[in-house]
Amino acid sequence: MKIYDVVFGELDYDYIWSKDTTMNYFGVKTPISLIIEGDEDGVFDDDQYSAYQSLMENWEEIQQNLLQPILNYYLQKRHELGYDIAFNESYPFVDTTEQLKKMMTLDSIVVSYGDLNKERDIGFLFSCTWDSENGLGIRLLDEKVVDVGYQDVAI
Repeated sequence: MKIYDVVFGELDYDYIWSKDTTMNYFGVKTPISLIIEGDEDGVFDDDQYSAYQSLMENWEEIQQNLLQPILNYYLQKRHELGYDIAFNESYPFVDTTEQLKKMMTLDSIVVSYGDLNKERDIGFLFSCTWDSENGLGIRLLDEKVVDVGYQDVAI
């Protein structure tokens, strides 16, 4: 089933609403999936529209603000797994966000239902070289990073 939404554009429904699109991700046009949580009726809540519009208006700043929390997560995970002591090819030493950017690819943006507190809720799903099985997920509330972890934190 397809619908046209005035904010999200043309969406397909296959248990989730989604469309393939491109985002300018650090200067590179990147193909991604835009996923909008919603029922089969295709009615979305005002918080979802607000979250998406704010994301698009502030995208340049938001993508920069994702990097340091991801680097912190990566270094913590690397330490927890003992790869700061023993070498592991999948978890090389990284100390800059520029190095980290080369190790991850933006795959999807998830526009979640408005949170209980009516915050603007956006999730990002990345594939990454260090964990191809679980990937990387980031959740933003009101354009601030609140969780970094496996992809399930973003959904």
